[in-house]
Amino acid sequence: MPDCSTDKLIAQKHILMTGGTGLLGSYLVRDLLLDGCALALVVRRDRKHSAQERVEMLVRSWEHLMGKRLPRPFVLEGDVSQPLCGLGRTACDWIEASCSQLLHNAASLSFRGADRAAEPWLTNVTGTSHVLDLAERAGIKHFHHVSTAYVCGLRSGTVSEDDLDVGQAFGNDYESSKIAAEKQVRSAGHLTTATIYRPSIIVGDSRTGYTSTYHGPLAALRLVHTLLTRVAKGSTNSPALMSLLGFNPSDQKNCVPVDWVSEVIAHAVMTPEARGQTFHLTHPQPLAMHTLGQFLQDGVNLYSNGASPDDSSLCDENWFAENMSSQLDVYKTYFRNDPIFDHSHTTRIAGHIPCPVLDMPTLMRMAKLAIECDFGRLARPSSLRPLETEKPMVTALSGQS
Repeated sequence: MPDCSTDKLIAQKHILMTGGTGLLGSYLVRDLLLDGCALALVVRRDRKHSAQERVEMLVRSWEHLMGKRLPRPFVLEGDVSQPLCGLGRTACDWIEASCSQLLHNAASLSFRGADRAAEPWLTNVTGTSHVLDLAERAGIKHFHHVSTAYVCGLRSGTVSEDDLDVGQAFGNDYESSKIAAEKQVRSAGHLTTATIYRPSIIVGDSRTGYTSTYHGPLAALRLVHTLLTRVAKGSTNSPALMSLLGFNPSDQKNCVPVDWVSEVIAHAVMTPEARGQTFHLTHPQPLAMHTLGQFLQDGVNLYSNGASPDDSSLCDENWFAENMSSQLDVYKTYFRNDPIFDHSHTTRIAGHIPCPVLDMPTLMRMAKLAIECDFGRLARPSSLRPLETEKPMVTALSGQS
């Protein structure tokens, strides 16, 4: 007699996913395809490429790096900022017939935005509402939502995975928008399960150093690298840097490599026992602020070009300090001391997937690649460069049909 269990039927259908072309999303596409998932992606077109072309380039880049063929996702051209993600009746009907779970990964990382019609609110809150409406329209009952560990706001002490709103204050609009989005997901009465993933600060790949986004420690590295065009190397050492930014060297910051975050989420999505739980995807060994200071100092000393000591426009250490402090102002709330993130649920479901250690050689790989690529402005090294796109091989459905 055939296996007609609910989990078996769910596994035979597609997982619908948003945010598949971002850093974490691109790794999730890879890992879910490698796990044998049937995957459908809601993707925007950009100024140069259709949704289908963007996905094809993404999949081909992974094939190039891994030396193996991957199946193609089904592509729906849409936009989470639009009602029902901009998808028409035909697309919605296809989702209803073909998809059993939805993984909502699209997000804005903008830290400031008072206008609730703009970012980060547009994507993180309005966009989540549109994705939830799409799930209801399509009859999808199992919803996976990528949130952030920083819905904890300015809390200290130990933060449980089951905690959400305990009256905490927030350091920026990003955190406020993400807790609003998580509340929407948790209160959606049409869902059978809502599974929440809360990563801390996502940095590059633990093996290659690759990233396509530059936030947190890499944002600070980018600024120091840029300011070095006006000052000589060694103008500010690590302890002085920590002091001028107002950081306590003994404070800790929680950073996690993107490849680990993706592997854990992909595993949980495919594990029925994980449904309905909340997971802190946080590092058991947070980085001390003095380590991050050393990362900034060593990264630019090794890989950046400082100004010539003979340069008549050379600036002094005070100029460096003032510019560093003012231009990193938006990130200062993120470089506060982190609480202790309980990760009991994550350990129970994915304890067999250990989080890679972020030691100095690993951090230096990230710094080297970021500086070599000029923080995304230059092409990646050939070992990490996607192949040129050919005629798209992905299966696609127009969002407006």
